[in-house]
Amino acid sequence: MNAVPSPVRTTAYIGIGANLGDAQANVQDAIARLRALPGCTVSAVSSLYRTAPIDSSGDDYINAVACLETELDAEALLQALQAIELAHGRERPYRNAPRTLDLDVLLYGQQEIRTPALQVPHPRMCERAFVIVPLLEIAGNIAIPGRAPARCYESAVADQAITRL
Repeated sequence: MNAVPSPVRTTAYIGIGANLGDAQANVQDAIARLRALPGCTVSAVSSLYRTAPIDSSGDDYINAVACLETELDAEALLQALQAIELAHGRERPYRNAPRTLDLDVLLYGQQEIRTPALQVPHPRMCERAFVIVPLLEIAGNIAIPGRAPARCYESAVADQAITRL
């Protein structure tokens, strides 16, 4: 009898943010939807954080980072995240527009991905306190593939206001 190989699981980190509607409820619902994704297991979720918009306008954001163990490839994971955004009424009228929900693939294993639809590591993650602070909360020793340990970016984002809720 042939054994069925176990699916390959990859650790991915997902940035979660919202600043329209009930942003905190939207982030909490996104976390619940991540927990329900087929082929994915949420292994850690950071605290929620409040941050001011960067290169954007509108109300403050509620942000978090989740760690997933996933059988989905990076493109399929992105599609699943975009479906969750659409379920929350996400619109993309212009770059960095306020949003009901934003889900970003920050890291996907140790891979560096550059396609028209997806860039991993996320290109601006090391410039954003709303990514670095919650990421370090759940993965204090993580290194950014092709870059440096995430801790090396703390000082670069130290001037950005961020409050744990």
